[in-house]
Amino acid sequence: MTESASPPEWQTRPPYTDPRQREASGQSFVKKIEGTCHCGKVKYWLSRDKPLGSKYCHCTDCQVMHGAPFQWAAIFHKEDMSFEHGVRNLSFYSSGAKKPTHGLPCKVRCDNCGSLIMDEGRNMLLLFPSLLKFEGNEELKRNFQPELHIFYSRRVLDIPDGKPKWSGLDGQSELMSE
Repeated sequence: MTESASPPEWQTRPPYTDPRQREASGQSFVKKIEGTCHCGKVKYWLSRDKPLGSKYCHCTDCQVMHGAPFQWAAIFHKEDMSFEHGVRNLSFYSSGAKKPTHGLPCKVRCDNCGSLIMDEGRNMLLLFPSLLKFEGNEELKRNFQPELHIFYSRRVLDIPDGKPKWSGLDGQSELMSE
């Protein structure tokens, strides 16, 4: 009889540890907001009801990878998220390596319907709020409203919304006028 190989170490850390694993190891994880992909095979939870930040990104990579003029992303610590079934039904794409691999930073999506779920970075993750179940809770939805635009110099359409618009990263580039 052969021993089954242990999963790669990153699969045993947040956000890939499911809430039951966390409870079994003595860590608490309060399920506050549920998110799912389009087909429902990937389900995840957030333990915070407000992101650390929320932004619209107009960089060329986001435009191409999302097939949209910009990406809406909410920033969380990896510990703030938990996939219900670990890495099952997930696929990974390292945009830097241009390969389907879990090389950070990477895109994480459902391997069935293709819904983009998040960008996983080395320390944080950028979650796509359009997959969250706000279920008519306007106060909760307001917590996720974008505060600003980044890489606005690369925009493909103007967004006259009164929010700060940075030519590159916020606080590290030129603040642009509308």
